[in-house]
Amino acid sequence: MGVQPTTVLIVEDDATDARLIREALATTGGSPFHVEWVTQLTTALERLTRGNVDVVLLDLSLPDGQGIPAFDQVFQAAPNALILVLSAANEEKTTRQAVQRGAQDYLAKAHVDAHWLPRALRYVIEHKATRGKLQDSEASFRAMSDASPLGIFVSDSQGSCTYTNAAYHKISGLNFEQTLGSNWMTAIHPEDRARVLAEWRAAAMGEEPFQTEYRFLQENENIVWTRVSSAPMLDGLHANGRVKTVEDISERKAAEFKLLAVEEALYDEKERAQATLNSIGDAVLSTDLLGNLTYMNLVAETMTGWPYAAALGRSLSEVFRIINGTTRQAIANPAQRAIKENKTIGLAADCVLIRRDGFEFAIEDSSAPIHNRDGRVSGAVIVFHDVSTAKSMALKMTHIAQHDFLTGLPNRVLLTERLSQAILLADRHRMQVALLFLDLDNFKHINDSLGHAIGDKLLESVAERLMSCVRTTDTVCRQGGGEFVILLAEIEQQQDAALIAEKLLAASALPYSIGGHELHVTLSIGISVYPDDSINTDSVMQNADTAMYHAKSIGRNNYQFFKADMNTNAVRRLVIENSLRRALRQEEFLLHYQPQIDIASGAMIGAEALIRWQDPDLGLIQPTQFISIAEECGLIVPIGRWVLREACRQVKAWLDSGLHAVPVSVNVSALEFRDKNFLSGLGAILKETGLAPHYLELELTENIIMHDAKASASVLEAIKAMGVRLAIDDFGTGYSSLSYLQRFPINTLKIDQSFVRDIATNTYGANIVSAVIGMGKSLGHRVIAEGVETQEQVDFLQASQCAQGQGFKFSLPLVADAFACLLTK
Repeated sequence: MGVQPTTVLIVEDDATDARLIREALATTGGSPFHVEWVTQLTTALERLTRGNVDVVLLDLSLPDGQGIPAFDQVFQAAPNALILVLSAANEEKTTRQAVQRGAQDYLAKAHVDAHWLPRALRYVIEHKATRGKLQDSEASFRAMSDASPLGIFVSDSQGSCTYTNAAYHKISGLNFEQTLGSNWMTAIHPEDRARVLAEWRAAAMGEEPFQTEYRFLQENENIVWTRVSSAPMLDGLHANGRVKTVEDISERKAAEFKLLAVEEALYDEKERAQATLNSIGDAVLSTDLLGNLTYMNLVAETMTGWPYAAALGRSLSEVFRIINGTTRQAIANPAQRAIKENKTIGLAADCVLIRRDGFEFAIEDSSAPIHNRDGRVSGAVIVFHDVSTAKSMALKMTHIAQHDFLTGLPNRVLLTERLSQAILLADRHRMQVALLFLDLDNFKHINDSLGHAIGDKLLESVAERLMSCVRTTDTVCRQGGGEFVILLAEIEQQQDAALIAEKLLAASALPYSIGGHELHVTLSIGISVYPDDSINTDSVMQNADTAMYHAKSIGRNNYQFFKADMNTNAVRRLVIENSLRRALRQEEFLLHYQPQIDIASGAMIGAEALIRWQDPDLGLIQPTQFISIAEECGLIVPIGRWVLREACRQVKAWLDSGLHAVPVSVNVSALEFRDKNFLSGLGAILKETGLAPHYLELELTENIIMHDAKASASVLEAIKAMGVRLAIDDFGTGYSSLSYLQRFPINTLKIDQSFVRDIATNTYGANIVSAVIGMGKSLGHRVIAEGVETQEQVDFLQASQCAQGQGFKFSLPLVADAFACLLTK
């Protein structure tokens, strides 16, 4: 079945602009666009109510609606559609406001063309899909949170809800959408509200953690007793919201109320009461008016370490030793407070019970007065239980949600919060914020060659080194893989970020000793500065990422500040990368073959396979336009494997058809040559195609084989043992050592065309060519001159006894069928 077309609604009163956009979308290949055009806002809103619109291209200067009000109406009518603003040169401010209010992006009317507009739309659509995957990742965290038996309610610094889990939904009777943005106080039973608010204010004034119990009133009038603990989420020394744990204590409250009722009948039914108390899960202690212990159940015996018989009559402070877990100071006797105030008293927050043998428990619960028949207070009862596990789980879940599991560094979630806070502080203090996006160059190669265990230890070491290069007020975050982000809060000028970047590059230059390996890694760093480069967090992060890719593209191991034109290059690079992946799937690559000629006889003695890309929209694309991008995104290995297989298949096909085929040479990139599966893949291709190995020659540059000369020699010997021939391409442009060159099993030296080009007019180039020819002959190598285009060059080569040449003088690169015609001659 065909792919459903993407419905695009153009809202534009300028017929010329609308026509240009429609023509641009109508000429695209691949997945089609269904384009509709309206000229007025009211017509657009009417169309959007019927649905099935994927993309809206909106002009904000319409006859019946202009600016942000017009955008808001369209956004409300089509919340699920992608809205891109059509921007004129003088509408930059309004356009940026629209992006901040929900527009996906904007398109400049003056730059609409049939090449980039369809790709830009596809990129925006795919970007939305990527955000969907991020939401899936967030769902994984929600699943972890939903496993907690405690309800969790997270609020921002203004008290509005930002997150709740399944346990909270069960307790509250509300779903996630109903809780989002609400205030936790709205759920308090009216009879408890004044008390709870007073306790909350007292805790807030003292900047202390908050704990209380109250009745939760559900919408269906059901009442759930809850225990609520609240603590600030700290960003450094500052609160960035609060997290509340909510426990359903209805059963325990029922037991507590039952206990109070039992006290009235204790005179006649003491044994029955004791059996009841020993059957509940909470520990229970009771005292007289003087604070001496009069009763404890079995759970209380276990938790305090005191047998009932030994504890009876002793002071409660001796048996029930409680301290503040943070300050380690003793906490006042809760029973005495309950007796004095004649009311139930909750234990202080962060309360710790010290057992008789010194072991400590985090506990929670309350103390209540005991009344006699006359209603007078006669003592107090304390009910408590161990909350160490629940408290530990809540802290662990909060940490997991905000930190990288491997390095312990903040993750993207926490970084986003800190970036938002840093921007607010920068605005207040008239400072700047810098974001550095770092990527470990060639980290994938280390993972693939040495294994993920070594790669993980390297990442941990890198994280420690990065932390040592920044201030304690800065944030180092791990994004994933070999990517890190550093937030520099409150800097005065861009040069401050440059100094940190230089410090990071210097630190990364030192080798890492991991698992007996000395590893060398470099960093590519992109820098984005607020507010110079952007005014919102998402754009600051995206701009830093874009600048990092620019740093990679110009050679790695450097840092680059973001510039506006990088976005255009980044979009172009992403489009080409996605198109390359499609080209691999849909077999859009093809090979051309350029003959290699014996100069004296004119006979063809070999050929070089040269890759081309037949794009369905752009036509034939030369390798100079896509090979570097393929290397950056890791596609060069599968592309190179395809070239090898196709060249071997084609030569075998020529042989099988009875043609006098010649050996074909194939270029091998550095990433292919260093891939751990290169040798096994080469052998598999020869076996699969059935081609005799001597018909294949691999071309490598000097830099590739000299990168690690010893390791290269081993691989080259293995290739030679297969029967495959070897050539050094672009000879004379690298840094070969002649002693190593003599030891390598090389068959052919190819003189780089930069030397051949001017041999008839340039003495320097002519001398180099003559020297290479003489050296090659003395080492017993075949010598081929590349880029031969004129008869003067042919004459010089012949006079210098260079037997073979390749270039336009003899033949252009030819498709397979045309090359087969040469073989017949």
